[in-house]
Amino acid sequence: MEEEESGPGIPAWVMTFADLMSLLMCFFVLLLSFSEIDAQKFKQIAGEMAKAFGVQREIPALEIPMGTSPIFDKFSPGKPEPTPVDSVRQQTTEQAPQLDTLREELEGKLKEQVSKTTEDQVETSIDALREVLDNELKQGRMQLEHDRKRIVIRVEEKGSFPSGSADMTPDFQDMLDKIADVVSRLPGEVTIEGHTDNIPIKTNRFHSNWDLSAARASSVANALLLNDTIEPERIRVQGYAETRPRADNDSPENRALNRRVEIILDLSGSIDEYEAELRRLMEEDLGELIQELELQDSPPPAQ
Repeated sequence: MEEEESGPGIPAWVMTFADLMSLLMCFFVLLLSFSEIDAQKFKQIAGEMAKAFGVQREIPALEIPMGTSPIFDKFSPGKPEPTPVDSVRQQTTEQAPQLDTLREELEGKLKEQVSKTTEDQVETSIDALREVLDNELKQGRMQLEHDRKRIVIRVEEKGSFPSGSADMTPDFQDMLDKIADVVSRLPGEVTIEGHTDNIPIKTNRFHSNWDLSAARASSVANALLLNDTIEPERIRVQGYAETRPRADNDSPENRALNRRVEIILDLSGSIDEYEAELRRLMEEDLGELIQELELQDSPPPAQ
């Protein structure tokens, strides 16, 4: 019996080619399943393509894949994971209010520290002056006043200068020696102000109350400078005559209050320097912290 000849069929290479195409399709599907789409770039490319091909339909933002795999977005019931770009962007956005809050906290602590240090410095200076001037304060020959940045030593005319004179009494000279010892150990500028009442003066030495007030302030300054540890650059001398009265010049008692010399210790310069140094240190610490946060939030380098 003769064998039946087989008719023409599919060549063998076609099956091999089909298998190769199937494998390639599976390979690209697998790549697509692992790929991620950046929403910002997708929207930009879609807009450019629409302009190029005349597409009039606008794609709403809600329909744009937000950094997820298109395969999993359509077929997986699980929640899509954000892309690394979205994660870094979100962390950077959330970091800004934290840095603002941190800066506000540091600013509050800085002001609190400056205020506390200033109060401590003023109180320490006042205590030192009270200790050496205890008798004069009890006798009412001197008064101490202070605010946040200044200490005022007010010296009454009684017991310090004879009437109409700028020559100090020996007791007042001894008192200034004690004041100079304390002032030499404190920072800040020292302003010495001379004040008089409104009774005019006309002598060979003093033509007006301006001359008298300035001369008394200069006498106090010269007495303080006998202490070699006080720099002359710290001293300021001012005479105000009767222009800054403490009380109305309508009675002998009030006029006696207006005849005075005031030694003003200004601590604002040293306080401002201290605050500036604290602020510089705060900015350095904050800058280092920001750099650390940026390094933590930066994506790892591509392998």
